[in-house]
Amino acid sequence: MTAPTNKLRFATVWLAGCSGCHMSFLDLDEWLFELAEHVDVVFSPVASDIKAYPEQVDVCLVEGAVANADNLELALQLRQRTRMVISFGDCAVTGNVPALRNLWSDGDQASRQAVLERAYVELADSGAQHPHAPGIVPELLERVRPLHEVIPVDLYLPGCPPSAERIRAAIEPLLKGELPAMDGRAMLKFG
Repeated sequence: MTAPTNKLRFATVWLAGCSGCHMSFLDLDEWLFELAEHVDVVFSPVASDIKAYPEQVDVCLVEGAVANADNLELALQLRQRTRMVISFGDCAVTGNVPALRNLWSDGDQASRQAVLERAYVELADSGAQHPHAPGIVPELLERVRPLHEVIPVDLYLPGCPPSAERIRAAIEPLLKGELPAMDGRAMLKFG
């Protein structure tokens, strides 16, 4: 029998974004060892190969905008299963670069097909073709949305990406059961 733990159940999620926020998270370097003493990482693209988002997560950092059906499904699921959802980085907070598609697309099926044509055929170096097997490319949503337009968000952590110092300043108080002070340029600057 395993002894009970007081560790937070911690997750990170990567939706439509570049993974820069996760790379910045890894820039926490040695502090990651201290963090590991206080959290159990139960889901993350950088720490595990778990495919299903677990139940009863205490804190989840969500990187990226909601751009396709898979992003939407995961966002809805993690909101149901997570006590505190943190919009992690400018793509999650505002839509940022992934939402540039909204300027080019009317949101209709023809516009979404044009986006795929541009990505997989026009800009391909070699082997220009649309993926053939169903489900390989999730269906694009009519518009790319920031996370808070899809689910309630508890905390916003802007930055492109947020610096390791800002990430630590947001997470460290949570380990003590406190909310971080999200004010001032050091914590709220975009870009």
